Amino acid sequence: MSFTFHKTFRILPGVRLRINGRSWSLTLGGRHGQHTINSDGRRTSTLDAGPFSARRDHRR
Repeated sequence: MSFTFHKTFRILPGVRLRINGRSWSLTLGGRHGQHTINSDGRRTSTLDAGPFSARRDHRR
């Protein structure tokens, strides 16, 4: 069994910084749409519209 940890900081309304043992990520947006960038260069956009959601992973 392995243990992990993470810590999330709210920088501004709609901007969050999440740090874990190996990387960090910056999330922009609110409850219905977000754009996330992590330290490995992966970018993800998420759109949530009630019971439907869409997620797109952007390639470098």
